[in-house]
Amino acid sequence: MDAAAQFALSAALVACALAVAGVLTYLSGRARRRALLARLADSEHTAGTLPPGPGGRRRRFAGVDRRVRATGPGRRLQAKLTATGLEVTPGEYVVAMAALVAVLWVLASWALAPFFGPLAGLVGVLAGNAFLGHQRQRRTEQFISQLPELARILANATSAGLALRTALGMAADELEAPAGDELRLVTDQLAVGRSIDDALGELAERLPSRELVVLVTTLVLSNRAGGTIVASLRNLTTTLEERKETRREVRTMLAEVNATAFTIPLLGLGAMLMMNSMMPGALARVTGSPVGQIAMVIAVGLFAAGFWVIRRLGRIEV
Repeated sequence: MDAAAQFALSAALVACALAVAGVLTYLSGRARRRALLARLADSEHTAGTLPPGPGGRRRRFAGVDRRVRATGPGRRLQAKLTATGLEVTPGEYVVAMAALVAVLWVLASWALAPFFGPLAGLVGVLAGNAFLGHQRQRRTEQFISQLPELARILANATSAGLALRTALGMAADELEAPAGDELRLVTDQLAVGRSIDDALGELAERLPSRELVVLVTTLVLSNRAGGTIVASLRNLTTTLEERKETRREVRTMLAEVNATAFTIPLLGLGAMLMMNSMMPGALARVTGSPVGQIAMVIAVGLFAAGFWVIRRLGRIEV
């Protein structure tokens, strides 16, 4: 046997050995994955619920939660729920939304007309999404109100010679929620090896605001350059205090505009209820024809457009 044949035979034997090793490794990993999933399923079946949340509340609807988390929208919903600070799992939220849609569907069909059942269900879904957005905005506002104190703590800690990681840990221990919880999550990420840039950048994505972006940018640039950040943080503290007062004044001035935006749809709903009470079955007769259904859809769309326009006009970025 010549050298070329020996080389080809050796290469074939090595390739076969590597293939066998790869198959064995794959089968071993698959078996461990199945065993892990079986243990998790047994523990959840034994407990009947998900592990308790931070507040000690038992988690429910474990099967629904697993199925929801396995989808792309479910993962986005999990990220949104995390940003709101609510102790609610995606499975619990989906079940609650399904119950809300069913209740609104039945109530609208009974109080108004069957045509309004699907519209009420759609309003329920939009209301749930708006509630999550409101909770996220509320948590962001609370975090922004704590930013001056956070900058002050970081400035004092760094002026005492402490590292930025240690200063963030001190701030997490001293500040209340939501700043304390968010900074504790940042310190946990730093403890498992994530960089300061990534951890702080993820914090800015969870709670988007100009003030937080400025603070994160200051900390990241100072950490990269290795310079002192005491003077920058002290100046930033004063600026954040002034912006805090300005935001409070703007929010007070826009309270009437926001109230008007919510009053317009309620007036439309009240008008339909009054019409149906004075002439029982009037809405059912109106929505019994295609022309009436189109007119009702246009009317609901106009009320929704008025709500959206007023909200947009009353939104001032500070």
